[in-house]
Amino acid sequence: MSESSRPQRGENLDVLPKRGKPTLRTIATIAGLAVTTVSRALSDAPQISLETRQRVHRIAREIGYLPDRAAQRLKTGRTNVIAILLDSHEEVVGFSTSIMYGIAKALKETSYHLVVAPNFLSTTNVEAADYIVRNHLADGLIFTRTEPLDPRVRLLLETGFPFICHGRTEFSTPHPYVDYDNFTFAYEATRRLIAKGRKKVTAILPPKRLTFCQHILHGFMTAVREAGIAYEIPEAVDLDTPADLLRDFIRARAAAPDAPDGFICPGEVSALAVISGMSDAGRTLAVDYDIVAKETSRLLTQLQPKVDTIHEDLTAAGEDLGRMLMQRINNPDAADLHLLLPPQINFPIG
Repeated sequence: MSESSRPQRGENLDVLPKRGKPTLRTIATIAGLAVTTVSRALSDAPQISLETRQRVHRIAREIGYLPDRAAQRLKTGRTNVIAILLDSHEEVVGFSTSIMYGIAKALKETSYHLVVAPNFLSTTNVEAADYIVRNHLADGLIFTRTEPLDPRVRLLLETGFPFICHGRTEFSTPHPYVDYDNFTFAYEATRRLIAKGRKKVTAILPPKRLTFCQHILHGFMTAVREAGIAYEIPEAVDLDTPADLLRDFIRARAAAPDAPDGFICPGEVSALAVISGMSDAGRTLAVDYDIVAKETSRLLTQLQPKVDTIHEDLTAAGEDLGRMLMQRINNPDAADLHLLLPPQINFPIG
């Protein structure tokens, strides 16, 4: 048994019930504290010292204490639930898992639980959010893939329901968000291709309805115009195009005149589809063309080391989302709850 898990002075683990689940009184007896102090410590009341709160949370974890959520809801009006509204898409490897793992890390020392609410259970994204709000299924909501005038943001601002989104909008009213700097990603990716001598570059853009499509396009076009290099923007495919269809498009484009020799891919699946299509057309990576791709796992680094990658840490983003939403729930007037995460650029030298 490690030092941190051993009972401390005043803790009596012999009081654990032989049957049934541990209660607040069980924790209070073990810790040598009043039941009301334990209750407030588990609620992270600032009046209770940090040391006591950490000790009470540790005991609760060790004995397997779980609060009676129905009783808590009647008493406090809170569900102690954070909901994440997922619009999963196969393009980003491990997107859902990484985001949720980060959020879970942020909630680990709190009384909150994470519940996943898939978008496909409702007709539209805003209906899914409205269902959670109307039925008070959570105390806060996290969602992804934002749009410039996202109807979910409008709904939640109007109702005053705590939320944070992964991605920005164009609303004039400030709201909490965590986002990745896709402008810098696209700008630096384009500059990298130009520095490697590519003469015509292209970018596989996200769907036009999503805000980060504008950010990537802006970064791409800024670098292209600075360099005065040829470019093209495909209209027939985007980041959500199935990998097999994207591969077929790239193969056909490579066989046509004046094909691009530099590709920016905002995801690993699109990069692999481009490599497959170019290979089918007889083109060799790092000889006839180059790719710079956004990487959220280490898939490309391991399978295709000749692809330059720029990393996006989705676990860190999830942790920031969870932490900032808790701030919003505990303090509705909290300001500056927004964060723009920088790309992690580690291009090889030479």
